[in-house]
Amino acid sequence: MDADVIVVGGGLAGLVAASEAVARGRRVVLVDQEPETGLGGQAFWSFGGLFLVDSPEQRRMRIRDSVELAWQDWQGSAGFDRGVEEPGGEDYWAARWARAYVDFAAGEKRAWLHGLGVRWIPLVGWAERGGYLADGHGNSVPRFHITWGTGPGLLAPFLAKIARARADGLVDVRFRHRVDGLVVEGGKVVGVRGGVLEPSAAARGVASSRVEVGSSSCAGRP
Repeated sequence: MDADVIVVGGGLAGLVAASEAVARGRRVVLVDQEPETGLGGQAFWSFGGLFLVDSPEQRRMRIRDSVELAWQDWQGSAGFDRGVEEPGGEDYWAARWARAYVDFAAGEKRAWLHGLGVRWIPLVGWAERGGYLADGHGNSVPRFHITWGTGPGLLAPFLAKIARARADGLVDVRFRHRVDGLVVEGGKVVGVRGGVLEPSAAARGVASSRVEVGSSSCAGRP
């Protein structure tokens, strides 16, 4: 197998990554050790709660939120203190990713999902509220936005995108393919390798067989 992009795991993150890569003209191979009945992974069983900042739902409930407050809350939990400002520092990339995600949650995230048909219950929950203080750990205001349809409702648009991409030959989904390691050449990751598991008709949520019947590898194009 070869592709422009290799996505490991068919959970929500994998489905989003694969569909976004296809939207950018890339050919994708998605590998997952479960049978097709398990596509979507743990997100199927989730509450569909999403972290959004300064949303219409919050404002409707008179919850005062901002990207600055959300970033302060995040830092209170993360405790970044190891070379945040230094490119070689241990927390440098973690802090940059975190800040980018907070900006995303306060910016295009809601509009992007709304454009895909995702809707939310007009009641914002206060998950992970932490120590109740703005300079402590956890969320100092409610930010838990519950998706209509919970996990399955959140998965629906991405499952539809992957189904269309598969029909168009842009995504090759390899079920029952387990990834055991990365293929590294010249100091760069160029692919994945692992075992092929025996076919399974296990229903979603039921443990599937781990009997290995072969091996496989997948290389990404440079």
